[in-house]
Amino acid sequence: MEKSEFFTLVSEALNQSDPDLKSSLVEQLYSKLAQGSLTFDHDSPVLEQTDPSYAPLVRIVKPSEVPKRKGFDTKEGQGVLLHAVAHIEYSAIDLALDSAYRFRGLPFEYYLDWIEVAHDEVRHFGMLAKLMERIGVRYGDFPVHTSLFDAGKKSGVDLLHRMAVVPRYLEAGGLDANPKIVQKLRSYPKTGMIEEIIDALNIILEEEISHVAKGDRWFKYEARRRGVDESVYFDILESYYPGFVNRSGDMNVSARLKAGFSCGELKRMGVKECG
Repeated sequence: MEKSEFFTLVSEALNQSDPDLKSSLVEQLYSKLAQGSLTFDHDSPVLEQTDPSYAPLVRIVKPSEVPKRKGFDTKEGQGVLLHAVAHIEYSAIDLALDSAYRFRGLPFEYYLDWIEVAHDEVRHFGMLAKLMERIGVRYGDFPVHTSLFDAGKKSGVDLLHRMAVVPRYLEAGGLDANPKIVQKLRSYPKTGMIEEIIDALNIILEEEISHVAKGDRWFKYEARRRGVDESVYFDILESYYPGFVNRSGDMNVSARLKAGFSCGELKRMGVKECG
């Protein structure tokens, strides 16, 4: 049987807009990669996305115009929250696929890591979509912003930058934000839906730790390959997000340590106690 070409399949999944079809393509890609039934043409051209794959499904607005997350004891408030998190997960599918697609000549384990991440993100999106359906909401019912897509494009010029910006900054920020949302949800009277949302967020948090850890692994791999100190992380982020250290705020220290951050890094970002 003739083998399929890896980067072609990744591109097809990346550019697919329909969530169900995208999910199916990622499932097939993950299965074929795990079975060793793919070839790798590292010299094939990298075709840039001009627009995010979700553009046909949603109304895109400025971040300041996205609905505020509040009133989690109402269907509308729960719908806004679930939609916002689902959009993050949909965007994360594409960021993982893009990381696998655009960077060539790397060890097999690199590509397996990012297709595994895409596979997890597909499952996360599906969990959230089912919860949204229960309260009469579909992906695309609320406007979204393109901040994650934009960050992916800007950091896509360089593997070290991509690993620093996307998993080690943006996804790591999710490790900090997730428990705060759960805490807020727990402040409302307990209902079946609120408990199910909390359960979904806890699953996402636990699995996102491994995603950040994969980014940490390949950031450090690339730093070693170039012979640069890992502290270049701070220089890279300062170039994308000036003053980011001063905006770090409260962090999920235990999750970040599990994901590969050092106490030295976290203290540099404002953490008082670590370890």
